[in-house]
Amino acid sequence: MAEQGAESELGVTGRTRLRRMRHKGSHRRGDLDAVLGAGFLCHLGVVVDGAPMVVPTVYGVDGDRLYVHGSVASRSLVQAPDGVVCVSVTHVDGLVLARSVFEHGVNYRSAMIYGVPRLVTDPEEKLRGLKALTEQSAPGQWEYVRQPSRKELAATALVALDLAEASVKVASGPPDDGDGPDAEMGLWAGVLPVETRFGVPEADPLLPAGIEPPAHIAGRAGELLGRSPGR
Repeated sequence: MAEQGAESELGVTGRTRLRRMRHKGSHRRGDLDAVLGAGFLCHLGVVVDGAPMVVPTVYGVDGDRLYVHGSVASRSLVQAPDGVVCVSVTHVDGLVLARSVFEHGVNYRSAMIYGVPRLVTDPEEKLRGLKALTEQSAPGQWEYVRQPSRKELAATALVALDLAEASVKVASGPPDDGDGPDAEMGLWAGVLPVETRFGVPEADPLLPAGIEPPAHIAGRAGELLGRSPGR
């Protein structure tokens, strides 16, 4: 599949069709890229030994492919080579605190990707996928540290999933009861923002004195996590 432009629309399937709160949803590739680009941790839903399992794991994006790290996914592929998996990514931006419990909610950005995954076995592609995972979370780290050996590559499970079948939902803004009867109660209502930031780098206790964190690590102190460009 050729790489899609940011303004292109993803195909709608029975799994990605937006049924509830459709006004918050999107099938634009650009919106999907924004959600994926703002994080590096996903939840992978697979069936293992006949039972559903959802595991947190890291991911990386390379063009039209999502690479996911995890042996659980490889076990699932061995048992059901044509089985569909679901990958979800969510960023929580705030708690929406209304005048009534019924109107409470969460401001968030989320994406769900479905598809039949493929176990990556080609060494060159596996290197590209692992680089995507590394650079997704710590840009610049791949070139800074030692890269995987053949033995390490063979011991690493990596799964590829096309981004063709996906949907996005975004919720933002204040509570919806500001112009309703509950507004007359005189209660505070609004949004309690949720922010996650990188802290100051903490050195390995066994690190010799004088080795400082590289610029691509030190420069992230205080940086907001989960924010796509422009937010």
